[in-house]
Amino acid sequence: MVVFVIAAAALMLVYQVFVLGPASKQRDAEQRAAQAQAAALAKTPAAAPVTVTLTRAQALAESPRAPISTPSLKGSIALKGARIDDLYLTRYAETLAKNSPPVELLRPDGTSFAFFADLGWTGAPGAPGENTLWTLTQGQILSPGHPLVLSYVAPGGLQFTRTIQVDDRYMFTISDVVTNAGPAKVTLAPYGTVQRRGLPPDLFSALNVHQGAIGFLGGRLKQSGYKDWKKKGELDFPSTGGWAGITDKYWMAAFAPDQKEQIKATFRVTPLQGLDLYDSSYLGQARTLEPGQQASETVHLFAGAKTVSLLDQYTKTYGIPELERAVDWGLLRVITRPVFMILEFFYHHVGSFGVAILLLTICVRLLLFWPANKGYESTTKMKKAQPEIEKIRARYKDDPAKAQQETFAFYQRERINPFLGCIMMLPTLPIFFALYKVLSVTIEMRHASFLWVPDLSAPDPTTIWNLFGLLPYDPTTLPVVGGIFAGMLHIGVWAMLYAFTTWLTQSMTPTTGMDQTQKTMMQWMPLIMMIFLARLTVGLLIYYTWSNLLSLIQQYVIMRRFKVENPIDSFIARLRGKPAPASD
Repeated sequence: MVVFVIAAAALMLVYQVFVLGPASKQRDAEQRAAQAQAAALAKTPAAAPVTVTLTRAQALAESPRAPISTPSLKGSIALKGARIDDLYLTRYAETLAKNSPPVELLRPDGTSFAFFADLGWTGAPGAPGENTLWTLTQGQILSPGHPLVLSYVAPGGLQFTRTIQVDDRYMFTISDVVTNAGPAKVTLAPYGTVQRRGLPPDLFSALNVHQGAIGFLGGRLKQSGYKDWKKKGELDFPSTGGWAGITDKYWMAAFAPDQKEQIKATFRVTPLQGLDLYDSSYLGQARTLEPGQQASETVHLFAGAKTVSLLDQYTKTYGIPELERAVDWGLLRVITRPVFMILEFFYHHVGSFGVAILLLTICVRLLLFWPANKGYESTTKMKKAQPEIEKIRARYKDDPAKAQQETFAFYQRERINPFLGCIMMLPTLPIFFALYKVLSVTIEMRHASFLWVPDLSAPDPTTIWNLFGLLPYDPTTLPVVGGIFAGMLHIGVWAMLYAFTTWLTQSMTPTTGMDQTQKTMMQWMPLIMMIFLARLTVGLLIYYTWSNLLSLIQQYVIMRRFKVENPIDSFIARLRGKPAPASD
């Protein structure tokens, strides 16, 4: 166990130095490169074979627009191309600042890092494209209960009518009707595409969550992160129904066609005028229209925040399969999802995710109460028997094999299992990692506050280096060493509380069989773990600190029952000026 803990700590430090550190530098370099690229594009003459980067206002002015206004969204639809390319999520702010703007989801083509959704028909001459100007024939503002109707008549006689509806959250319903009013038959197929042109640098700040192409196709979840996506170039997935799009940590835009339709979904990356075009699309079945015939297609577009309850609701309402899989539950989904459901249940009843984490911890401790009790009884018996074990080791100090044999014989006579304490720790590890995932990827935890912590999904904002905010300076801004204080040495209140409770737990654990080097390493272990865990989500530190406290209470009760000396009683005795109680 000692070797495992030391090796784990070493791996964590190596990961910080050689993975997280370089990744942070890479993100900074990418951001500087993106800014330089945007500045260069802005200076490029219009005649040059590259797209001039426009401001958002300039790009919006390139096309007549129909506004979008709902309780959850604001933005507009470009009548040029009939694209949904201007969208803000009004229920979510970019930062915790009072005047923070709402989260931007979609932005028009021509801007830096454009992100938009497009759909239509392909294969027939005259089918509308990205430069087609549609006519707004009904409605003024797209809002719940107030759809927009767009129309376009192609030179060859094809007539297109598009009806766009939206609910009060994040689901668009788009219905197309195509009429062949020309003299000859035509063949065409519906498509939908979500495109991102270039990647914003802040996308790479989320290292433990999937971002990139995503879809539920052919009855399975399909994912391709941006780097892997670019490496493979193109991935095709035949499917009946399903959905496909592009996801970020908390947000997603994805099309869901008719769930009975045979489609081919494609994840494709194409170099385009100095940028990478990331395209997640689907192509529906071709339809042949004789003169006078019509074809129709209805699709849904989800564009918004990946709220689990809402995704489940859309699955039931529209029959879109497994939409909640857009949330990156990780490999331990069978544990991660139930952990989230418990947290959400407590939150709805107490109104605080911080308190919900405390209640979840109590549930975990109750669930593991009996095996933990057995483990603590075993370690307590070992601590009580430590003097006898030391006598055996002293008696056979020249014969280690005999000492080991007599030690295990003693354990057998006293009915002590020296491995039980470690074994009882194993069931807690999946829950630990599941909670880490839940706090990292679910939007419900984003900007959730508790006590002095403004965001449970982010690291603790306090740091010991300015006395937790009492000194009026930010140590991360110091020259040369500022990056260290912002990284592995950013130690907040909860990290210190975790280290203290871990040290106290260790002090109640027997050190039988350890040499002085091992004992020294164990003494340093709380500090090492504090430095590593300090930059994790603070909600996880709250969970582990509270779990340590509950373990201490359980362990203390057992040690008192077995009349074994413990550091808590010893400390209280010293405060009272009395000798520490001796064990029997």
